[in-house]
Amino acid sequence: MQGLAGVAACSTVSGTGAAAAPPRPYTPVFFNAAEWNFLLAACDRLIPADANGPGALALDVPRFIDQQMTTPYAQGAQWYMAAPFVQGPDNLGYQLPYPPRDLYRHGISGMNAHAATRHAKPFAALAPDVQDDLLRAAEGGRLVFGDVPSAAFFDQLLANVMEGAFSDPIHGGNTGLGGWAMVGFPGARADFMDWVDRYGVHYPLGSVSITGETA
Repeated sequence: MQGLAGVAACSTVSGTGAAAAPPRPYTPVFFNAAEWNFLLAACDRLIPADANGPGALALDVPRFIDQQMTTPYAQGAQWYMAAPFVQGPDNLGYQLPYPPRDLYRHGISGMNAHAATRHAKPFAALAPDVQDDLLRAAEGGRLVFGDVPSAAFFDQLLANVMEGAFSDPIHGGNTGLGGWAMVGFPGARADFMDWVDRYGVHYPLGSVSITGETA
């Protein structure tokens, strides 16, 4: 799998990984309680904490996603959203009538419905390995969410999780620049040209955010 397995390359996607740090106190502005519980659990499975660095919860990725849902991006303000919607090759572009915030509503509802049907519990209450199985099924397009392909929802979720972990903290995620520190990204330093051609050499100066915060 490209999505779940790709994230697993830098963090263990198993039930035996390091315990995730509890999320910081935050009241979601878009997601309801059931949706928020799903988001916390799913983010934790996509980037769990391990020896490589912090996980999605410590990086406040769910907060990042929730705050994005109030932006024009999440409302599809700059997307062409008129019918017809024709499923076909990727070069046709996005072919659903739902902007990101609606895609989350349909997708999370569908994931919780599948969890309840198969296991009599919502997604967040399932064991980690069972959550992983459902996420893999969604990624592979093997779940049915009405007219929303489960793979489209998974792709949206995974993209936003990665953005929340590795974007500038000014957007609500990557708390403490932990994502950047984990991969050695210098961030918004004004000048690091002296290091561009030093291949294989560890960059020693640490990460800096747009606001001047340092790791």
